[in-house]
Amino acid sequence: MQAYAQLHGAEPRIELLPEKKLVGKKLTMTLTNNRTAELWGSFMPRRKEVQNTISSDLYSMQVYDPSLDFKNFTPDTVFEKWATTEVTEFTDIPEGMERYILKGGLYAVFIHKGAPSAFMKTFQFIFGYWIPQSGYEVDNREHFELLGEKYKNNHPDSEEEIWVPIRTVN
Repeated sequence: MQAYAQLHGAEPRIELLPEKKLVGKKLTMTLTNNRTAELWGSFMPRRKEVQNTISSDLYSMQVYDPSLDFKNFTPDTVFEKWATTEVTEFTDIPEGMERYILKGGLYAVFIHKGAPSAFMKTFQFIFGYWIPQSGYEVDNREHFELLGEKYKNNHPDSEEEIWVPIRTVN
């Protein structure tokens, strides 16, 4: 936990995200049966087919069952994983891709620096340390990683944003 805080700063940005229109592909998976490479391997060669894109940023999104209590999350929890890009409007959706409206709302935004192999430490910091002490709890909306210009797939200097939906504790 200390290593994450030293590298990235202990406090995330808190942002109110507007609704976003996304187009991409999805697969159902668990952390135990992680199909992320398969998903992105099928999306990336075709991402230029998506019309009306806003930027070159990509969204790696997880959609969980609305009834999930994140205190009970395990490596075998089933979720939908999406590989997407943001668009201004839903026209001419490429065959084999789908549209998705990301609801938006309040998010804690963390920075992950490094290769995917170091991701678990970042998640342990977020869910094991920051959330329990923050005055917030995880909300049942989409989680996503924003893969922007600093993202360098599998490179130790890669940087991405982890967006965790939050709400104040009642």
